[in-house]
Parts: sequence; C-alpha cells; structure tokens
Amino acid sequence: MEEKEMKILIFSLNGEHYATDIRDVERILGYVHATEMPNVPNFVEGVINYENKILPIINLGKKFNFPTAKGQAEEEGAKIVVIKRDEKKFGIIVDTVYEVSDVSSDLFEEAPPITTAISKRYMKGLIKLEDRIVIFLNIKEILSEDEEDLIF
Repeated sequence: MEEKEMKILIFSLNGEHYATDIRDVERILGYVHATEMPNVPNFVEGVINYENKILPIINLGKKFNFPTAKGQAEEEGAKIVVIKRDEKKFGIIVDTVYEVSDVSSDLFEEAPPITTAISKRYMKGLIKLEDRIVIFLNIKEILSEDEEDLIF
C-alpha cells in the first residue's frame, strides 16, 4: 500500500493549485529579486546567488502564457521553489506554497483530452482533493532541451 502514496508539494500560480513530486524539489526560498540577463527567453526572470552558485529563475506564469504583472511577486509573498534536475538546478516563482501532502494514487487522473499536446507535456495529470482539483506538473519537462541549452 505504501507505493500507492505520493508525496507532493502544492502551490498556487495565477489563482490555480498546482503540485509537483516533492522528490524534484530541493528547497523553498523566500522571493528574491533576480538579476536580469540579456538575450534570455522571456520567461527567465534572471539569476540569483544560491549556495554560491548561479541559479536561473523561471517565471512559470510567463512560461504558461498567463497574464502576469511585473513586480507582483514581491507584494504577494511569492516563493522560489528550487528544482533539481540531474546536476542542473533552477528556481521557479510561485505565488504561494501551501503544503507538502501525501496523496493516494487513487486520487490521480490522467490529463483530460481537452488539453493540448504542449500543455500535456507539462502535466502528469490531475489530483482530485476534497475541495479542489490540483494540476500535477511534470516539472522536469518544463524546459525543453533547446531552452536548457540557452539557460545553462
């Protein structure tokens, strides 16, 4: 029965609930203004100093083409979630971090047919909780190989 449980991090972005596998998360940081870099994709906010290394910061709202206001993150108590992907790490800006939760795989459902092929790449599926539906992200697929080459 233990293998039917998943441990997830639930956070909000653009007013919706999202989650990722906690094993992909290294740390949650308070929001820090990133140093902007020239000639990077528009969803890259910039870089910060993280453990004496340069950490690229991704704005998921821009990556997902959500309408976002510049500077809004600082005012709303946003967080930076540090994602580890093999030896590479990057931060994602989220509006709020809610909780780390154990959920049963019975609550997990595949992405519905209405999602596009591109958005399916980012989604592992949906998690049905008692009071909300949480979009379960495939956080390791947020960046394409070409985007990784530009950023790292």
